[in-house]
Amino acid sequence: MDCVVLGFFLLAAFLGAVTTGVAGFAMGLVVSGIWLHILTPVQTVTLMVSYSVLLQGYGVWKLRHALAWRRVAPFIIGGAIGVPIGALLLGQINAAHLRTAVGVVLLLYSIYYLTRPELEPVRGGVPADLAIGFFNGLLGGLTGLVGIVAVIWCQFFQPVIITTSAMTAAWLGGSGAFTADTVKLFLLGLPMLLAGTWVGMKLYGRLDEAGFRRVVLILLLLSGIFLVVPVSTLR
Repeated sequence: MDCVVLGFFLLAAFLGAVTTGVAGFAMGLVVSGIWLHILTPVQTVTLMVSYSVLLQGYGVWKLRHALAWRRVAPFIIGGAIGVPIGALLLGQINAAHLRTAVGVVLLLYSIYYLTRPELEPVRGGVPADLAIGFFNGLLGGLTGLVGIVAVIWCQFFQPVIITTSAMTAAWLGGSGAFTADTVKLFLLGLPMLLAGTWVGMKLYGRLDEAGFRRVVLILLLLSGIFLVVPVSTLR
């Protein structure tokens, strides 16, 4: 990996961490716009879920006494079923197709939220929560985007994100995804992740709700455009 590509990798890690520090989620949505152009899908997903465990772990630890684990349990159970299926599909999917699919998700997600000020959580009982957990795990194992479905469905996204990330990381680790190159990238990106998280937490609370939502969604929109619009490869 040359210096330019490494620079893009580190920049994405920093921006993703800032976004998570401000909004509490969406690192994967931000970094995938760059990483899927310079890394393999397996490397991208592996790094995303590994970093997610670190970032979300801190938030869950701080809020551990306030979490309703019985309410979260169906999402975790459903995710435990979906993650292995998604991880298995990951090794079979075309990288270009994955980039385009993720880009479309980013565009639809950001445009929807930009045009609709608020999205009320939807609740449909345990069977629906199990199904949402399954699809959240499936998407997480396949793309590393472990929070999209849970965020749209309910407000219990942090414990769902960390558990789905941990399950995906464990499954990929068991399948040999943590190669020497991936571990090296993880360590190189860690300082940028910590710095970005610090910046994001400093910004958190200084923006009003509409302001920080717009910043996050613009980042996601740009990432989606970057993925969908044909561009010359950064390799």
